[in-house]
Amino acid sequence: MENYTQTSTDFILLGLFPPSRIGLLLFILIVLIFLMALFGNLSMILLIFLDTRLHTPMYFLLSQLSLIDLNYISTIVPKMASNFVLGNKSISFIGCGFQSFFFLTLGGAEALLLTSMAYDRYVAICFPLHYPIRMSKKVCVLMITGSWIMGSINSCAHTVYALHIPYCRSRSINHFFCDVPAMLTLACMDTWVYEYTVFVSTTLFLVFPFIGIACSYGRVLLAICCMHSTEGRKRAYSTCSTHLTVVTLYYVPFAYTYLRPRSLRSPAEDKVLAVFYTILTPMLNPIIYSLRNKEVMGALRRMIQRICFLKM
Repeated sequence: MENYTQTSTDFILLGLFPPSRIGLLLFILIVLIFLMALFGNLSMILLIFLDTRLHTPMYFLLSQLSLIDLNYISTIVPKMASNFVLGNKSISFIGCGFQSFFFLTLGGAEALLLTSMAYDRYVAICFPLHYPIRMSKKVCVLMITGSWIMGSINSCAHTVYALHIPYCRSRSINHFFCDVPAMLTLACMDTWVYEYTVFVSTTLFLVFPFIGIACSYGRVLLAICCMHSTEGRKRAYSTCSTHLTVVTLYYVPFAYTYLRPRSLRSPAEDKVLAVFYTILTPMLNPIIYSLRNKEVMGALRRMIQRICFLKM
């Protein structure tokens, strides 16, 4: 174990990259993924904002997903990268609290927002005539606001608990960010109560929403099978399969990590799984939605043509 000079309140993030050539290659790969995520999500936000044809509930929710992903990956990767480059793996007590708070807020908000997007597709395909009423602008705003508020409340409760418990062991967190369960392995008190609350929170923010998404898409698949239009079936299937891909990439590693008891968890496995929902998913979301969506690609072509016309 390396030796670190630290204050009494600092934590040490052991990180993701081993001190070897493989670690350097992983670092370069993560930085490239981070830049792709920034470019992709910023492009989606700007495209949806500037193209009036995309001013619909579906794309309004998608722009919020891109905003969450943009902040999500920015909460984790810059600190991890700077620690690797500078060789200083410490993070202040307050900094750790802020990172944990934003991570949990954005994670919870994204889980609920994906559920709202599933409901949007359910109404659009199963009740197309009721869509303007059930998915009005007011309903969209309430869904988004509710996702942020509930995510913040859940995050605040977990972060406050983590910052107020005594830490009497080594302050080396075997993770690449301030993940509260990883922090609690350093506590000098029994944390079984908190582990129970983690199970409850995971059930509320991951399991129940996933069940809701599965039920809504079950109804959607039945509706698609009853469609007479082949083109309509293809379009509906493409949209729904896109959303299900995003949901799977996000929910499964997250739920698998936090639903397991501490005795069955390993730091190495937790870090690998965390890469999926903190780094890969924010990069893949705009790629999946843009490359598999004709409306987004059409908006992108119109935007490029407009830019080229202005330059001429």
